[in-house]
Amino acid sequence: MTRSTLHLFSLNCGRAYAEKVAGHLGTALSDHEERDFEDSEYKVRPLASVRASDVFVVQSLHGDDERSADEKLCRLLFFIGALKDASAGRVTAVVPYLCFARKDRKTKPRDPVTTRYLAGLFEAVGTDRVVTLDVHNLAAFQNAFRCCTEHLEAARLFARHFVTRINNPEIVVVSPDAGGVKRADRLRDVLSRVMDRPIGSAFMEKTRSLGEVRGQTLVGDVAGKAAVIIDDLISAGTTMARTAKACRAQGATDVLAAASHGLFVGDANCLLSGPDIDELVVTDTIPPFRLSPELRDRKLVEIDAAQLFAEAIKRLHTGESIVDLLEDSSPRPEA
Repeated sequence: MTRSTLHLFSLNCGRAYAEKVAGHLGTALSDHEERDFEDSEYKVRPLASVRASDVFVVQSLHGDDERSADEKLCRLLFFIGALKDASAGRVTAVVPYLCFARKDRKTKPRDPVTTRYLAGLFEAVGTDRVVTLDVHNLAAFQNAFRCCTEHLEAARLFARHFVTRINNPEIVVVSPDAGGVKRADRLRDVLSRVMDRPIGSAFMEKTRSLGEVRGQTLVGDVAGKAAVIIDDLISAGTTMARTAKACRAQGATDVLAAASHGLFVGDANCLLSGPDIDELVVTDTIPPFRLSPELRDRKLVEIDAAQLFAEAIKRLHTGESIVDLLEDSSPRPEA
């Protein structure tokens, strides 16, 4: 059942992306106020009445030159709290990139489980639902939150691109580690259905300790094939670069690296600029401001995910199925 009023908000530091979402929805962002104080504290509040309304707040939680990830998170939480105090009927946090979601289990004694703490913060301010795209560990994400969650996937967005980009009839989807095999299988299934032919699979051996990545074995046949490496995010690019190098060494004709979120921190410009990777494909959840203009122009392809979030917001507001959205958005080959 449609709620009486839909309000779409964004904080100032995420306004550009939220305006893209609003454009796909055919609506405008509702007004709000952010006031910064001299001691670095601040307040955020809605200026429109939200009583009994269905409210969506769009905010990607990546750090940038303007605000850190933790400040964006804190501002978002304070704003959600203000919306609930203003009697909003339902508040949905639309978070294209969810920060602090990589530390989802204990791997060393006394390790934090940050995903669970993050969920507790959202729940503490009264968040009714969290919508995000391709988290690092889906099971950990779903188990951490007690409020409703919606997990969107970029597999079909990537498939729509690759179906026109790859000329080699032999394709293999490669996971850069064993933990990402299910994600790679999802993209492989979509590509296989779209292209109406079998798509191969492979994965890279990988271990990580104290920030150092080890493992050199590529399991699977990539010789003479176009290799599509898929991951949830690219951070410094070490994992993508080593996987691409292994694919080239075993005879892949093309190597295309895809990730839902491009952080591109540290030595990413150096690691990703070499000849092993032909193309970098990411969604627009994080602006690629850390990449050099030369590398962006030569290799980067940004895919619009704002339309996917807009459609999810529309369906949540009207009570339509999100599952149907994910299934129906599958690209089809040209007639």
